[in-house]
Amino acid sequence: MKNKHGDPKHQISTQLTQLGRDPEEQCGFVNTPVYRGSTVIYKSLQDIEARKARFHYGTSGTPTIANLEDAWSQISNAAGTVMSPSGLGAVALAIFTTVKAGDHLLMPDCVYRPSRNFCNGMLKKFGVETTYYDPLIGKDIEKLIKPNTSTIFLESPGSQSFEVQDVPGIVSVAKKHGIKTIIDNTWATPIFFKAHDHGVDLSVEAGTKYLGGHSDLLLGMVSANEETWPALRATYDSMAMLPGAEDCFLALRGLRTLHLRLKEAERRALEIANWLKSRPEVSKVLHPAFPECPGHEFWKRDFTGSSGLFSIVLKDEFTKKGLASMLDNMSIFGMGFSWGGFESLVIPFNCAEYRTVTNWNPGGLTLRLQIGLEDVEDLKQDLAEGFKRLKQDS
Repeated sequence: MKNKHGDPKHQISTQLTQLGRDPEEQCGFVNTPVYRGSTVIYKSLQDIEARKARFHYGTSGTPTIANLEDAWSQISNAAGTVMSPSGLGAVALAIFTTVKAGDHLLMPDCVYRPSRNFCNGMLKKFGVETTYYDPLIGKDIEKLIKPNTSTIFLESPGSQSFEVQDVPGIVSVAKKHGIKTIIDNTWATPIFFKAHDHGVDLSVEAGTKYLGGHSDLLLGMVSANEETWPALRATYDSMAMLPGAEDCFLALRGLRTLHLRLKEAERRALEIANWLKSRPEVSKVLHPAFPECPGHEFWKRDFTGSSGLFSIVLKDEFTKKGLASMLDNMSIFGMGFSWGGFESLVIPFNCAEYRTVTNWNPGGLTLRLQIGLEDVEDLKQDLAEGFKRLKQDS
């Protein structure tokens, strides 16, 4: 049985059970073992002087990490992948691969807030200028390009507000000007959106979310196309920003059920989102699969599915006091900043606090929901009881 590289003729659910493992290399055991280590022993003077080994030191990786990298490259249709200890670390690795001091970076106004903080802090300190743009700008992004623009960053759908970007349109403009593109593809994963097939140079994923699937690890991945892969690997090697072996082992385990969990998350989230559309307390549901979501036409054209994360806008009659009563007393939904695990989560948010280009004025309080694996009727009941408290105390 030699399944380490899978078979592209197989369906994705089959590939995910096979990639990143080879029982013949593992003494017959099904799963890749956990390799922990720093020092690598060489057989001869010639070998150590030539660094003739697959892994010359622990910072160059281990078989556990390499198997995960190989598997992720396969499902992403990428030339190569590197890992980092967090999603934000992966964002940093990708950006450091394509920018240098004096460069100009274009970043969507809807981007994940820690990514924004990285641009406004670390990149600014090193002389990289960031311009934020309307995520729905499409090909008109060409008007924002400067002579020193080296990178266009995308995040589709946008963090919290869920605008879906015209990725092929923006990529076509970038290629015309010799500009690199990076996308944060955490929401869809390569299961529902293969970024490299749409021309994106670097694709960032927070494996903390759906790849891990159990809220018990931190992990980031960056995959690259053929042209950008050498630069990405060189950046990775210069920083030695690799994750721990245990987290990579857990991610490989999560890989086996990724497709099943994503499809189930999609089904449950769509059922809850449609139910919420009918609730009198809700004025709008921001879900990429719904026509009223900004950029829905691009989701319909480019994506093959939707995951378990979306937002809602409450009607303007409700108060912060009522919201506190609702959220503080939920019996199933927890309040927490991650998503992609087995548990349902809810957070309040307000994009107006940090956006600089687009006007965020949804007309009411906003909540982001992560739909987990609990019974859907139980989740509806928990939300319904929460809405009662919202109304009573507003």
